[in-house]
Amino acid sequence: MSVIVLAGMIGAGKSTYTTLISEELNSTAFYEQVKDNAILEKFYDNPKRWAFSLQIFFLNTRFKSIKKALVHRHNVLDRSIYEDALFTRINYEQGNMSEAEMKLYTDLLDNMMEEIDGMPKKGPDLLIYLRGSLDTHLERIQKRGRPFEQIEGNPELMDYYTKLHSRYDDWFASYDKSPTLVIDIDEINLELPGHQERVMQTIKEALLETQKV
Repeated sequence: MSVIVLAGMIGAGKSTYTTLISEELNSTAFYEQVKDNAILEKFYDNPKRWAFSLQIFFLNTRFKSIKKALVHRHNVLDRSIYEDALFTRINYEQGNMSEAEMKLYTDLLDNMMEEIDGMPKKGPDLLIYLRGSLDTHLERIQKRGRPFEQIEGNPELMDYYTKLHSRYDDWFASYDKSPTLVIDIDEINLELPGHQERVMQTIKEALLETQKV
């Protein structure tokens, strides 16, 4: 059984990688809820009103996904509960959440992590960090075209993206739940010939290394 989770900032390409990996490894894919998320667009329009609700929504759905993933035979998740707190912390620091809301979120997360720690399989086999420059992320956000994600005329959203991006390396450095693999999305483009094969070979080699630990 292999459990792979993707990590990376908004626009990193996690869903695309999840599809590729799941198809190549014959795994079940778990995707972040975007289309059926009634709160997400409201958050971008009014983060101070909706940040807490959005983070609780994501925490709940990611908790459900990781519980299913850790008992399923083979799977890959396009985002996991492990990086969820980073988004919440940024929202708190930007004044989008109160101290009381932050404490409630943290208590819920701690309870969920305790339950995960008590499962037979306590964490993923591999976390893949899709790391790139802020410019690369912004280009991909623009390319996929979700209107509420665009920074044009929205300096507050640009500030949110900038701050989030600046904190990802520190989050990754503190992650200790599984072996990791970094993919440089400034250098890798899955739309270019040979890049999908190159990525999958790297991932398969990393999975083999985890079996030796």
